[in-house]
Parts: sequence; structure tokens; C-alpha cells
Amino acid sequence: MANVRLVDDPLGHAQDLITEGRAGEAAQFLGALIAAGRGGLLARLTLARAFAAAGDTKDAMETARETAMLNPSVAVAALGLGEAMLALGILPTAIGEFQRALRLDPHLSDARAGLGRAWLEAGEAEKALQAFAQIEDAPADLIAEATAMRARSRSDARYVRHLFDQFSTDYDVRMRGQLSYRAPEILRELASLVLLKQKGLSILDLGCGTGLAGVAFKDMARRLDGIDLSPAMIAKARELGIYDALNVGDIESGLVTFARHYDLILAADTVVYLGDLAQLLPQVAAQLAPDGMFLFTVEKKEGDGFELGPKRRWRHSESYLRDIAANAGFDISGFVQCSPRMEAGVAVDGLAVALTR
Repeated sequence: MANVRLVDDPLGHAQDLITEGRAGEAAQFLGALIAAGRGGLLARLTLARAFAAAGDTKDAMETARETAMLNPSVAVAALGLGEAMLALGILPTAIGEFQRALRLDPHLSDARAGLGRAWLEAGEAEKALQAFAQIEDAPADLIAEATAMRARSRSDARYVRHLFDQFSTDYDVRMRGQLSYRAPEILRELASLVLLKQKGLSILDLGCGTGLAGVAFKDMARRLDGIDLSPAMIAKARELGIYDALNVGDIESGLVTFARHYDLILAADTVVYLGDLAQLLPQVAAQLAPDGMFLFTVEKKEGDGFELGPKRRWRHSESYLRDIAANAGFDISGFVQCSPRMEAGVAVDGLAVALTR
């Protein structure tokens, strides 16, 4: 470890170590510098970056948090905490700290860039682009990524994961109470009409969330598996003890991780985060056993095609669903008008659909 007394530019030396891939040495050097009483705000911020670069996420977060607490009115301290939280994937706190840094210093371009990166990581393309638009020489690759994200005919996976990670703690109470959510029960009622076999089924729950659909169908299941983008929601579902396997993954790309065929695949209030279903339906068909069934709910669009609603949930028309199902080799076994949830006190128009392979 370098002797702090022999280094003319300690912070420059530490930054050089980080750049050279020797972040652990930089953290040791800066720790000694601070312990010797020669390290101020910038040394502490650089120490947090060194810990993060070395993969020591716990010390990076603790150092950045302590620095921000010791310097509550200093913009770069809030920036440092925001950067640490972004590196750890703690997006709500990262966004809040970048915004706090900008309130303290509206001209702090690094905070504006960090805010754009955080919004992009959260799948919020429009907000990311708004942040990048206020920066000279904004990163072209990130602008291109956000622009492409905004143009896709589905909600970005990062947006969905971020949304439900935030809501996981009180999701059931919020959905059942405030929104009168009953998509699982609607699908169970539809199953009673279209399924000949009611017991001993192998079932896959797409976008399983906290497990509400799993609870509704558990008595029919010989095996019950689930997949969801949100690790926090998967953790809640695991607490129920009703699933045989739970995977964190995207339903458009993660179904191949289940090396089996299912009698029944469910998607309760999940397809609303996809616009074009041309990629999903063939994958669902490939995971179904012969004569297997796919039951799902959507929010209804009048006319043709699909559209993104004001709550960033996709709506699908009956004609679109019939066409896309036929193209994927499904027979339609049921189409039921329903209301899977309330929104601002008004029932949301929806459809419950049963497709047979």
C-alpha cells in the first residue's frame, strides 16, 4: 500500500489505481488517508467509488450514505450516494438522490446524466430522454437505447421489474382493496367452463407476482410453477409454499427454462404489459402439452389491433386476439367479457380468453 505521506496528489493517485483496475488498493489507500485525518469530502466520495469498483457493494453504500449524511447541503455528496445506489440497483433511492443533487445545484451535469441512466435502468424511456436532453454531449448510445425502448410494442422488462419490486410489500392489499382486482378468480371461473379435466394438472403461472393466481388454481394442480420479472414478487410467492418451482425471468424469453410441458398455462393481468403477442403465443404453444390450454386476461380495446393506454398498460382488441391466436396454431375455446380490476373507481373493460393448443 502506498504511503500517504509520499503522494503529492492522493486523490489523483487513488483515481489512477481505480482506472488501472486496482480498486481494492485504492480503497485501502483512501481508508488510510481518511484515518490519518487527511481525507475530506472528495476522498470519501472517491472511496465509495473505489469500493463499488472493487465489488464491495456494502461498503460502497455505507460510505456514500455516511458522506451524504455528513454533508446534507452539498450536491456532490448527494450525487455520490446516487451513483452508489445506481450501481447497487436500488433505483428509487438513486433517482431521489440525483434529484436532490440537482435541487442543490441545477447545473451539476453529472447528476443529470446519472438521473438519465437511472430512469433508463428503470425502463422509463421518456424520463430518461428528458434528462439527457438537458445535457451537452449527452451519451449517444444511451439516447439511442432510450429511443428504441420507447418505440417497442411492449413495456420494457426493466420498467415492469422496477414497478413491481416497489409494490411487492403491499401488492396484495393494494390490488384487492383499492383496485378490486379479481383476474385470478375470473380465470378460475373460465376454467370451470372450458376445462374437461379439473384435477391433477401441470400448471405454469406467467407473471405469477405474489401468487394470487397460484392460490386460485392450487387445488387443480399436480405441479405448479411460476415465473415473474420481479425478484421481490417471486420472494413473496415463495413464502406461500405452494409453487414447485419459481423463476425470475421475462415471459417472452424465459419459458425455455421450464423443461416440461404443461396442461394449463395462466397469465392473470400479465399480458397487459405486452402489446404485440406474436412472440409470446408461439412460445406458450411450445410449452403446452397436446390439448393444453392457455388462459389469460387482457384489457379490452375497441376496434382492431392493440394500443398503449394512459396507465401504460396495453389494450387488445378481440379481432387482434383471434387473429394472433390462429396464427400461433391455437383454437379459441372461450372469450368472456369481464372487468379484472377498477381504475379510479371505474370498472376496467376486459376479456378473459381460453386458447387450446
